[in-house]
Amino acid sequence: MSLTSTTASMPTPTSTSTSTSTSTPTPTSTSTATPAAVAAGLALLLACAGPRAERVAFPAEEIEATPLDRELARKNEAELWAIGEAAASSEDHARAAAAVGRLADLHPGSPHAAEASLRAGFALERTGAFAEALRRFRTAAAAGGPGALEAAFGEAECLYHLGDLEAARAALAAIEARPGLGAADRVRALSQRGVVELEAGFHPEAERTLGRAVEVARAASERERIPPYWPAQAEFHLGELRREELRAVKLDPAAGDDEALARDLERKARLLLAAQDRYLAAIRTGDPRWAVAAGLRIGELYEELRAELLAAPPPPGLDAEGERIYRSELEARVKVLARKAIEAWEETLAIAARSGERDLRAVPEAEAALERLKAVAAAE
Repeated sequence: MSLTSTTASMPTPTSTSTSTSTSTPTPTSTSTATPAAVAAGLALLLACAGPRAERVAFPAEEIEATPLDRELARKNEAELWAIGEAAASSEDHARAAAAVGRLADLHPGSPHAAEASLRAGFALERTGAFAEALRRFRTAAAAGGPGALEAAFGEAECLYHLGDLEAARAALAAIEARPGLGAADRVRALSQRGVVELEAGFHPEAERTLGRAVEVARAASERERIPPYWPAQAEFHLGELRREELRAVKLDPAAGDDEALARDLERKARLLLAAQDRYLAAIRTGDPRWAVAAGLRIGELYEELRAELLAAPPPPGLDAEGERIYRSELEARVKVLARKAIEAWEETLAIAARSGERDLRAVPEAEAALERLKAVAAAE
């Protein structure tokens, strides 16, 4: 899934009621119609109800061909394939989709047809045309062959981005249930399904599915290499589950219940460490994309706790001087949280620099957060 941050159903009418009250207009004239007038009116009514000689014709829809359409119209199968490959290499995804999509449509008997549908799906996906990409992936999956599994994953991805989470979940469950599925693909299907379940609000199911992905990856790593992206994704989202629990625990010193406040603080501390452990596990997998995202989150855990403590109302019964002392001591105590957040973000940026990866979307967020908190810390 493209989750480094996804309804196709037909909307139903919100109301199908129609008014049942009909009123008969009151005549404004009391004159009596003559038989000749009635006959003329009846003839007119019958003429309107009968077949008409003239038919209403709508102009044919005109579809204007684009320059790319005109260019590709003159190409044969081999040329379309070559254009698609070249366009994909240069990341011109719209051109690639048009070329290989035309090949799949015009040459369904070609040995390249299924692969062309698959490549068209990938290219369309990259342009954000998920509905059309879904159609291409389904065609490729139905054709079978070596690309059918990737097409099934592509179908689930498109359903996710189209907001049909239940269908995406079912598609991934079907992949995971395939007989003979390799460990790496099983981890991938489980990790993606766990993310879908998390976003759909099925948190217990998400925890089980993501935990299973981690277990399968760990067991299989002794026999084969598992791409680190998928277990890292699973670990990261297990951290997200703990982070949501952490955010749900609210601190309220103003309630005046010291025991309840102590319990809430202890619970928040446990959840923070549990989330941090999962994020650190994501970093240890070695995938730079999830490592940077996880490092950003660790810093946010400490910054959010610091901000919550400072924003909480003071305990009841304090006079102005007592509140001043309370605030002063609190600010001194939370400085350690600011330091931990800064250290986490500095290490995150160091990981990003060492990785050499170009597309690390969390880097600008980490840079901005680091500068913001450094400025706040300097002003205190």
